[in-house]
Amino acid sequence: MKIKILHLYPDLLNLYGDKGNIECMRMRLVWRGIDAEVVKYTCEDTGFDLSDIDIVFVGGGSDREQKIVCHRLLEHKKDLQEYVENGGALVAVCGGYQLLGKYYKLEDETIEGLDILDIYTEQGKKRLIGNIVLKSDFIDQKIVGFENHGGRTYIGKHMPLGKVLYGYGNEEKSGAEGVIYKNVIATYLHGPLFPKNPQLCDYVLTAALKKKYPDFTELAPLDDSLENTANKYIVDRFKSD
Repeated sequence: MKIKILHLYPDLLNLYGDKGNIECMRMRLVWRGIDAEVVKYTCEDTGFDLSDIDIVFVGGGSDREQKIVCHRLLEHKKDLQEYVENGGALVAVCGGYQLLGKYYKLEDETIEGLDILDIYTEQGKKRLIGNIVLKSDFIDQKIVGFENHGGRTYIGKHMPLGKVLYGYGNEEKSGAEGVIYKNVIATYLHGPLFPKNPQLCDYVLTAALKKKYPDFTELAPLDDSLENTANKYIVDRFKSD
């Protein structure tokens, strides 16, 4: 078995430890004897092609970098929409999350989004910064990370990635954070996200493997004692039930 991971614009969207998310996905496959290939698509590349891609990753960047990336990605809007609707796995963090919506309204202009998710983002008066803990309905482990965003994302009828137990979330008021849609995981959590949340990482890997290999059932277990200890430390420090 083999999984091919596409890292979109790592030259621009690279603020929040996104390389750590890529490496975490790759190694959790390799440790299980599954071949993993990572390819990058940068501003210098041409020939955008998702035909053999199993996971797309879009990281975070400043408003300036988001404008540049979104302008380029709009050329591939239809390809990305079809990829998602056909069950392709996609992970978007922070700025990448905002780009998946209809638009991101800044103080003096509006960045057009990819319209993959029925969401929109508006700039807030203050940045929402700090550790965050979520409870999700589709994995047992609480999801932890760090958020640092000026945008307020409104997700409408979409299912959130999780309920905020500690922190701000999408727009500080609803108690929801992120979006899960088909095989898309979109979130403001970074730091990076996957090393501290092995169950969430495996959720994405499993989705990609099941799509590519219909007979695939589940990943072999790993010794996640170190990762689970780190996760639990953050949960216990900032939120305990």
